[in-house]
Amino acid sequence: MLPRVMSAFRIAFVLGVVGIQSPVFAEPPEPVLLWPDGAPGAVGEEDVDQPSVRIYEADQPNGCGVVICPGGGYGGLAFDHEGHQIARWLNTIGVTGIVLKYRLGPRYHHPAPLNDVQRAIRYVRSREDELNVDPHRIGVMGFSAGGHLASTVSTHFDDGDQQAIDPIERESCRPDFTVLGYPVVSFKEDFTHTGSRKNLLGDDPDPALIESLSNETQVTEQTPPAFLFHTSEDKAVPVANSLAYYAACVQQGVPAELHAYQNGPHGVGLGIADPVLFTWKERLSDWLQTNGFLASMDVERVEVSGIVTLNGDPIRWGTITFVPTTGQQMPIAGDRIGGGKYNIPRSRGVPKGTHSVIIRTLGNVVPEPTIDDVITLSGQYAREIIVDVVADTDGLNFDVETTTLPDLKLKP
Repeated sequence: MLPRVMSAFRIAFVLGVVGIQSPVFAEPPEPVLLWPDGAPGAVGEEDVDQPSVRIYEADQPNGCGVVICPGGGYGGLAFDHEGHQIARWLNTIGVTGIVLKYRLGPRYHHPAPLNDVQRAIRYVRSREDELNVDPHRIGVMGFSAGGHLASTVSTHFDDGDQQAIDPIERESCRPDFTVLGYPVVSFKEDFTHTGSRKNLLGDDPDPALIESLSNETQVTEQTPPAFLFHTSEDKAVPVANSLAYYAACVQQGVPAELHAYQNGPHGVGLGIADPVLFTWKERLSDWLQTNGFLASMDVERVEVSGIVTLNGDPIRWGTITFVPTTGQQMPIAGDRIGGGKYNIPRSRGVPKGTHSVIIRTLGNVVPEPTIDDVITLSGQYAREIIVDVVADTDGLNFDVETTTLPDLKLKP
């Protein structure tokens, strides 16, 4: 009996501690109706007929905003783990999160949800001063069926109607970037989510509409840059959806990044159950910074190339990195050094401004095996090199002189 009593007491004690330490749940912002006088095509005046947004402002906004489309198979909305929690995390990196409540099936079919997300993007752009957002750094983010909606607005957009009486309708609804979490992308039979397709298009959709809303077929050079994450374990929405959209972006020359994790079921949200999957948000933060979406100022990137030598001899194999000395969220640019040469194209170039230059040698490239360590030759933990980059530069050369290489061996 004694072990049972102790076990019961321990369980009660742990539960009590959890209860005492449970956080107070934060109230969400009040919803803002996207069409105060009624949405186009509305079939009633109930809450489900009124698309809206909840705006989560960052304490220290950097000008970036993201319209978030929760998933739910176009039949419901996962507001908590694919909306509220995502917006709160975005706030921690200075991004304003805008959680969208869009109209759902079977009460509404296409194009009602698309109209709602287009309106949300236009609304945020039209309120740039009020919301403290840069109209050129407004993205869209979606999970599961919300990912289908986000990929739809990323491939079905317009520049706005300049003749419209409503000033919101004059704004472009093209997102500046796209973030897709385990998204439904295709409506084709191979790997679609049939529930989402049925809720959005009905029981017997037009084949032409299926093709148009299989968004991997709609990617063009004008499609916004995309970040995607998915899991191979996802049985509800196969990872093939993300693979297809990513491949289409690469084929069209659209900047894109895909993280396909091995483990994790569908609908993971932030992925807090898995310490590996939980890192997808840091990868997103890195991607946003790399592409200049987090910068609090206009970022103009330039092409830089040159030669790097060590004691007068070209570095055979190494790296060079330009780290801005102002603005923690400014893009960092770098390249590999081969035979002493490096070249950073404008597409991922060095932002204009002052930088600390980090140069590393990675060892030799020779037929026989080597055991050379990575050695940091300049920047941060070694000699400081500061340069001011003001324009495209062909011939930004560096010669590092040292006789104490063993003392500079550091991890990269």
